[in-house]
Amino acid sequence: MTNSFIDNLDVYVQAVLGKKAGELIVLDVHNLSSVADAFIICSGRSNRQVQAIAEHIRQELKKHHLKPLSIEGIQEGHWVLIDYGDVIIHVFYEPVRSFYDLEGLWTDARRVETESMKNIPPPDPAEDTFDE
Repeated sequence: MTNSFIDNLDVYVQAVLGKKAGELIVLDVHNLSSVADAFIICSGRSNRQVQAIAEHIRQELKKHHLKPLSIEGIQEGHWVLIDYGDVIIHVFYEPVRSFYDLEGLWTDARRVETESMKNIPPPDPAEDTFDE
């Protein structure tokens, strides 16, 4: 994955961060999958926040003339998959994310940090409860 592609990922990362998505991870899967070049994985603290994050991502990226090929799971708000072709964004409700453990399935994938990710504050331990 080239530095220019990593730089281009930042627009996706900024969209994800716009609604306070948690535990953001970007995986470089271009050598491991023919489906996409990058997976962006993040979490919401409730199914409503997951839905809000997914809708915010769609709206923000639309401003950059990026339209998803498909969106799955937004009605339930447990695992929303937004497919932008080369980039697939997974927005999970935290307990569902733990269950499916995509990071564990893609342990061979290199983790990528974009410019916007360098300024993410550490998680607040006081907010460590999950309610649906």
